Amino acid sequence: MNITDKLCDKIIKTKNPSVIGLDPDISKIPECYKNNVKSKSPFEAVGDMLFEFSRDIIDTVSELVPAVKPQIAFYEKYGSYGVAAFEKTVAYAKSKGLVVIEDAKRNDIGNTVKAYADGHLGRVELLDGSYKPSVDADFLTVTPFLGSESIKPFIDVCVKNSKGIFVLVKTSNTSSGEIQDVVASDGMTISQSIAKYVSKQADTYTGEHGYSSIGAVVGATYPEEAVTLGKIMPKSYFLVPGYGAQGGCAKDILPCFNEDGLGAIVNSSRGILYTHMSDEERTQCSREEYIASVKEATLQMRENIYSVLKNEFLQMRY
Repeated sequence: MNITDKLCDKIIKTKNPSVIGLDPDISKIPECYKNNVKSKSPFEAVGDMLFEFSRDIIDTVSELVPAVKPQIAFYEKYGSYGVAAFEKTVAYAKSKGLVVIEDAKRNDIGNTVKAYADGHLGRVELLDGSYKPSVDADFLTVTPFLGSESIKPFIDVCVKNSKGIFVLVKTSNTSSGEIQDVVASDGMTISQSIAKYVSKQADTYTGEHGYSSIGAVVGATYPEEAVTLGKIMPKSYFLVPGYGAQGGCAKDILPCFNEDGLGAIVNSSRGILYTHMSDEERTQCSREEYIASVKEATLQMRENIYSVLKNEFLQMRY
């Protein structure tokens, strides 16, 4: 088995190929979380609030979804207190049985990329000579634009520690085509060229469900490209952003899936955390009311995606 087998098993168990993005934006977090923070230094107070907010989301969705995707930028911007909240969030999500996809889009070359790989997915050397996990996420998003020498260290750490990566191939943002759709001399777009490389790596690390621990980020906002990329990367699991607040709908994500109903996990962040409530509702709601709305949005997303998959694929595994 590899880590993607675990993700598949969780998807089958929950009947839900979706992941909740944890993007704790202080400008959008309900006031009820801010008002309950005890008097502390400003950065410490924010760090505590970030973890309380994240913990409540995790508690609410842990039985409904297979995974969460904490975006490190929303934590990291608050320095050491935010990073501490991020580490606690990852550990808490894993303690609740969730697969954790760390959205950090890391990469570099040489010893630097190895440091990223070890720190986020592997083990780090301590002063007593021992090696222990640091962040210890299950998956990490990785940018490929420094070439194969920047990807191989992540793959090595994944194999050694039973972890996975999602390589950026075709992202969901509107300007992605400025670079990713450029056609190279061989007639392939940049995205397709990256997909070809990802597929070659994925072939070596396939698990029991037939999917690799070397996956790809493919946006829901470009369903036609997803068809082509799926043919190039048949064994790579797709992390699919762009659903909900970015405009992607349940039918748009169909090309990312295979006949077994597996092959992709669809992310929603703002659509679950914020956009289902007005600014006034977030200002006035209690914590219980907010959590209830998050649960309702999560269930609605599951119903929308699952019903579309069931109607489309006759060989669904779940």
